[in-house]
Amino acid sequence: MMPPEFADPPTKDSLANARRSLNTNRVSVRDLTNKIDAAEAELAQYVLQAKFTIGEMQKEKKALEEKLSKTLAYLSPIRRLPLELLREIFLWCFEDHPCSAWVLASVCVSWRRLSLRIPVIWSKIRLLTTQHASADTIRLWLERSGDSVPLDIEVFLRIGRARPMTESPSSRGTRSASISGSSTWNLTPALHPPTSHVIVHPPHPPPPLGNAQTVTSSSVASHNDTWGPDRSANAVSRVSMHWGHIAFFYLVEQMHRWERFVFRFDKQFTSMGALKSITGDAPLLREFEVSSIEAGFFAEWPWLPNASSSGTTGSLPNLRTLTLQHTPFKWSSPMLRNLHSLNLRALPTSHLPLDRILTILSNNPQLNSVSLHFQGVLPAVLPLATVTLPDLISLSLGGHFLLTNLVDQLVLPSLRNLTLDIEARDPIEDVICSLLHRSNNPPVSHLAIGYSTPPHLHHHPHHHNGGPASSAAAFYYGASAGMMVIGWPTLLAELEDLKTLWVGSMALEPLLSALGPPDDDALTGLNPPVTQFLAGTGSNPNVGGSAAAAAAAVNGWTWACPNLENLGLKGCHTHNDGVNKLVQMIEARNPDTLTSVGGNGGVLTGSGGGTPEKLKKLELYDCTSLGEDVMHWLEARIDEVVCSEPISDRTPMAHPYL
Repeated sequence: MMPPEFADPPTKDSLANARRSLNTNRVSVRDLTNKIDAAEAELAQYVLQAKFTIGEMQKEKKALEEKLSKTLAYLSPIRRLPLELLREIFLWCFEDHPCSAWVLASVCVSWRRLSLRIPVIWSKIRLLTTQHASADTIRLWLERSGDSVPLDIEVFLRIGRARPMTESPSSRGTRSASISGSSTWNLTPALHPPTSHVIVHPPHPPPPLGNAQTVTSSSVASHNDTWGPDRSANAVSRVSMHWGHIAFFYLVEQMHRWERFVFRFDKQFTSMGALKSITGDAPLLREFEVSSIEAGFFAEWPWLPNASSSGTTGSLPNLRTLTLQHTPFKWSSPMLRNLHSLNLRALPTSHLPLDRILTILSNNPQLNSVSLHFQGVLPAVLPLATVTLPDLISLSLGGHFLLTNLVDQLVLPSLRNLTLDIEARDPIEDVICSLLHRSNNPPVSHLAIGYSTPPHLHHHPHHHNGGPASSAAAFYYGASAGMMVIGWPTLLAELEDLKTLWVGSMALEPLLSALGPPDDDALTGLNPPVTQFLAGTGSNPNVGGSAAAAAAAVNGWTWACPNLENLGLKGCHTHNDGVNKLVQMIEARNPDTLTSVGGNGGVLTGSGGGTPEKLKKLELYDCTSLGEDVMHWLEARIDEVVCSEPISDRTPMAHPYL
C-alpha cells in the first residue's frame, strides 16, 4: 500500500519527494540505532558494575559467615570439654563402632589431631576389599595403631564380581518376609562378616552381609587413586597380582601384636601364596582364622597350620580359637593343641585316617566347641581310643560316613548342641543314642540331622546356631548327606530337654507322628478306653489332638520332646498324609484353648503326658505345598512360620490345597 503523501500513479515530482523522504528516514533509523546501542552499552556497564558490587558483597558476606561459624564453633560447649573427657568419648565410640576412628578424624583438625594420638581406636581393622584395591589402607591403619597396642584384624577379600539381586521364579513361593537375598559368606557362624562397621573399598561392594554396616571413609578413599574409568587392564592386573604380598607384608610385620586375626576370601587369587609368610611368634594371638568359600588345590605351605611338631615353630601360648576353611593344615601341627574352639573344613584332596582326626580332638581336652568337616576320611591305622571332652558344649560333624565311628569314641558329658550332616550308611539314631548314654545323658537342647542350609537362606539369623555342618552336605554332595532315622520315637525319647530340632531330607510322616499325639495303635487297649475318658470330660471323642494325648497321658504315655520350641524341616519328602500329620501335630502341641479338653486350658498336666511347650517357630523348606488355608491356620497357632514350596510344586494347580 502506497503512503498517502505519494500520488498514484507516480509523477516526476512525487518520485523526487519519495527519494528525499527515503534518505531522511535512513538517517533517522541510523541515529536511533546508535542511540539504542549506546543505551544498551550503558546498561551493560551498569549491570556489570552492579554484579561486581554484588559479588564483592557476597564475598564479604561469605567471609563474615565463615568468621561467624568459627566464632560459634569456638563458643560451642564442646570446645570447653577437656581433652581427657573427649578422649573417653572417642573410646566409647570405638567400643560400639570399631571403625569410628575414620569418622572422628574427619570432623575437624583438633579431632583429627586427637584421634591420631589414640592408637587404641585404630587397633580393630575391619576391611571389605578386593584384590584390585590399594593395600596401603592396611599400612595406614597399622601405622595409626602404634607399636604396642594389640590388633584385632578382620579382612574380607572379594574375588568374584557381585551379582545383581533379582527375584527368581522359584523364589516366589516363599511365604516369609524374613527371607531375603543370599550371602555366600555364611559357610559357618565364624565366617559371617562382623556385626560392626567395616571400611569398604570402591567399587561398591555386594549387598550388606548379615547385619554388617558399611562406612566409606574419605581418608581411605584417598589411597585408591588408581581407581578410575581410564585405568588400563595391565594396571589392574599388576595391582591384583601383588595385593596379597603387599598386604601380608604389612600384616605379618605386626604379627607380634596380633590378638585376633581373621582373613576370609571367596576363592583362590593370584597372590594367594602370600599366606605362606604367616610364620613366627604371635604371643598375644587368641583367635586365628583363614577361610575360603571355594575349595582349592594347594601344596603344603610352610605356614603356621602346616608346622611340624618336631621343627622350629612360632610361639602361640594364648591361641584358643582356630578356624581353617579350605586351607591346608597338618593334623600334628602345634597350632592344633590346647584349643577351646576348633573349626576345620578340610580340602577335598585331604584324606586323613580316622585315628589322626581323633588325635586332633584328644590334643585339645578343654574344647567347648568343635566343628569338623572332612570329605575324605581313611580307615583308622591305629586302634581307636575313647576320648572324653568334659567341657564340650557344641559338636558339629559333616562329610564322610566314617565320621560316625568317630562319634562312637566320644564321651561328652556337657553336650548341648549336636549337628550331624554325615553321609551315614546306617540309621543314625543308634549312634546318637549311644553317644548320649556314654555321656550320662547330657541335656541336649539343639539337634540338627542332615539339615543343610538352603542356598537362599544363608544369611538368615536362624541358621547361625546350627553350626557349619548345616551346609556341609549340600556343599560336598550337592544335596542332602543321605542320613537316615528309622526309629524316631526311640531317638526322641532320649531328648527330653530338646528345644530346637532341625531335620533334612528324611521322611516327614514318621517324624511328625513321633512328635504328635498318640496314634490309633497307641490308643487301642487303654484302660479306661479313650472314649470313656473323653465322655467323662464332656469332650467330643472325635476331636483327637490334645484330647487324645490327654487320654493317653492317664495311661503313662509321654510326649516326645516336651520342651520343643523350634522345628525346622528341609527337603523332607512326604506322601499324601504329610499335611494331615502336620496339622494333627500342631493341633496337639499348640491347642486352641476354646476346643481343647481339661480344666487347665484343655490339656491335662502332670507327670504323665504333661503339657508340652508350645512351638514358637516352624520352618518348612521344600517339603510340601500347604495351601493358603493351612498357612493361615498355622500362623494363627504359631508365633513364626516360615515356609517355601518345593520347586516341583510351584505351579498354581500342583496341589489340591491350592
